[in-house]
Amino acid sequence: MKSVELTPPSATLLVLEPLRAAADYVAGLAPLAAPLPHGDGHPVLVFPGLGVSGVATSDLRKRLQQLGYEVHDWEQGVNFGPGADNDLMLERLGDHLRQIHALHRRSVSLLGWSFGGVYARQLAAKYPELVRQVITLATPVADNSDATHAGWMLNMLSSGIPPINHAPTRCSDATAPVPSASVYSKTDGIVAWEGCVSTGSTNHRNIEVEDVSHLGMVHHPEVLRVLADLLAQHPDGHRQVVMRAAGQ
Repeated sequence: MKSVELTPPSATLLVLEPLRAAADYVAGLAPLAAPLPHGDGHPVLVFPGLGVSGVATSDLRKRLQQLGYEVHDWEQGVNFGPGADNDLMLERLGDHLRQIHALHRRSVSLLGWSFGGVYARQLAAKYPELVRQVITLATPVADNSDATHAGWMLNMLSSGIPPINHAPTRCSDATAPVPSASVYSKTDGIVAWEGCVSTGSTNHRNIEVEDVSHLGMVHHPEVLRVLADLLAQHPDGHRQVVMRAAGQ
């Protein structure tokens, strides 16, 4: 994907991000307005966002398990983002992916939140024969490391650990011969939504969810509905299309 000039979300969205994330979390606790499609039991591998571990995705994984999927954490602790050891991390994640595939004897859906989606996309490009589909939540795919507040956020969360090295994220727009979808929100306070929209593949969807925070992506009920719909679909490929979650 060609480099585009993007800027980080506004200071207002950034400042409001924690409050809105809390609201998204509370919204996720409310009963669903309509039942979600039940899954077919295939395995789903979930990658956490920048600066957090699988603990942050535990609620989402539990909900997906309740829908009938075999859900797995990435099992690599805190996600400090792609850095100098990116190749080693991909090797570890590839071993984990192969283990899950062998255990269930079925292709695996990869679900990545924020910079966790970078790993999901890279794995799908490297091991397409093991992957059913890739779904990313608020994941930057454009080649523009200045379009997020991620470095500042990671430095704050990690109490002074040097900020993320963004250079390897240029691999995040790697394409693979598997269906993929990018879920994004125009009210994301961490990552510029324009950078989450990919046009590099005819086997891809861009799906907008309205009024969702970056940190609340893994809790918001509309995001869960989108995920349930995507995971329940037969892996027969998708056309490139920009969609809105509301009113589909």
